[in-house]
This record gives sequence, C-alpha cells and structure tokens, in this order.
Amino acid sequence: MKNKRPVNLAIHTMALPITAYASILHRICAVIIWFYSVALIPVIYYASRTQQQFDEVTSYFNDLFFIQFLVWGGLTALAYYCLASVKHFIQEFGYFEELSGGIAISRVTIGLALVLSIIAGGWVWLV
Repeated sequence: MKNKRPVNLAIHTMALPITAYASILHRICAVIIWFYSVALIPVIYYASRTQQQFDEVTSYFNDLFFIQFLVWGGLTALAYYCLASVKHFIQEFGYFEELSGGIAISRVTIGLALVLSIIAGGWVWLV
C-alpha cells in the first residue's frame, strides 16, 4: 500500500485557528518572561547596592531607547501571559470550552493585551 501522506508539513501554509495562535503566543511569552527574569535579577542586585549604582541603572532606563524597548517588550509579554493565564483558568472551570467560545475569549485576550501593550508603551516612553 502506498503512503500518500506528506513527508514534510509546510506549517507556514496551514491556516491555524486563533485559539492556536493564542496558545502559542502564551508559551512564547512564558519563555520571554523567563529570560527577562534571569537578566533582571543581576540588574536589580547591582542597582540595590549603592545610590550611585541605582542612579546609573535609572539613567540607562531613562536615556537608552533600546533598554526602554526591552522594558516595553517585557511588560507586553507579562501582560499577555497574565491575561492568557486567566483565560486558561476560566476555561478550566468549564466556560468558553466550545470552539466559538474559545475563539471569542482568545480574541478578547489578544485585544486586551494590545490595549495593555499600548498603555505600557505610554508608561515607558511618556512618564
């Protein structure tokens, strides 16, 4: 019998539902948060030693766009991760488990995350 299944699946040509994208993004944000926490611990330690070192770290955060962009990215990842975790808790209690409900709650989660991302950007760059 001849096997007619494809050997290599071209993932980029498949149309995934929004629930899959929400789940994948949740996992990506978890990895991003993990890396941010590993990088942030030495920075907090360094800044907590003396007032001069604290002022030095503060000036980096206030003056360098790249650092501000990293902070915004970390806050955005944290916001989405927290919202998606709440989404998963809601679904674990038996709500929005069917496909239409899962799509709706995924859209709400991504929409709220975009709003929080904009707020975080305003906080990082305008305050």
